[in-house]
Amino acid sequence: MNDYDLLVVGSANADLVIGVERRPGAGETVLGSDLAVHPGGKGANQAVAAARLGARTALLARVGDDEHGRLLLHSLREAGADTVGVLVGGAPTGVALITVDPSGDNSIVVSPGANGRLTPSDVRAAASLFHASRVVSTQLEIPLETVQEVVRSLAPDSRFVLNPSPPRPLPSEVLAACDPLIVNEHEAKVILGDSAAVSDEPEDWARLLLAKGPRSVVVTLGGEGALVASSAGVVRVASVKVEAVDTTGAGDGFTAALAWRLGTGESLAEAAAYAARVGAATVTKRGAQVSFPTAAEVAEL
Repeated sequence: MNDYDLLVVGSANADLVIGVERRPGAGETVLGSDLAVHPGGKGANQAVAAARLGARTALLARVGDDEHGRLLLHSLREAGADTVGVLVGGAPTGVALITVDPSGDNSIVVSPGANGRLTPSDVRAAASLFHASRVVSTQLEIPLETVQEVVRSLAPDSRFVLNPSPPRPLPSEVLAACDPLIVNEHEAKVILGDSAAVSDEPEDWARLLLAKGPRSVVVTLGGEGALVASSAGVVRVASVKVEAVDTTGAGDGFTAALAWRLGTGESLAEAAAYAARVGAATVTKRGAQVSFPTAAEVAEL
């Protein structure tokens, strides 16, 4: 029996959030709301989201020995995530500068800080966590060589989920391990490069991405849900219509929910359908980790 339903390897940031009427253009200054500080980072977000849903979750990450690091550790523990793999020190905690407009759309700039010091040797030292985990999920807010070491450290019976955000070209070794590779429209286009110009249809992007080596692909479509692609074909998954307040963290909630449900034995389409509901619930509240729903809240949608 696995000790963990999900091991997340990734980033942990303090989110510094300002609401704006509109995002500034080049050389422009706009006034915003009071500054709000929330625990965030794609790795920590996924760990909190999964734990809040009821998954037995651990996080392998690095934070600074500072106030922001303590904020993140508190949020993880409060959600029920295991922080045994969270390393402290080496650099200040990572910070994300986020602006949110009235429609709920956001723009984000990340200073990696301690996230950039999560090394392949840290991954190797956490071998017991990998062997105790049914599913392993990661992102690209940590060094790419660390992500490659994650792939090499997977237990024979575990499943690997990757959200390549922020997107960049991926080694074939990483792509071949993805089951699934989870991308939004922007990430799909970056990874496909010139191939993305072939079509405007997400179904075609999914097929092109699948041809690059992943075992399966999920393309998230915001309020339109998602689509899943594998050797069995391409299937659309509907979302739940809600009024979006803040989209921060929605993709992380989706990825965490999907990874967890895959580990319980659900099909990719079933897991994506549940994940779409989690993403929808997330955007109805402001902030990232504070907005992730419980399983009961998802059931109410």
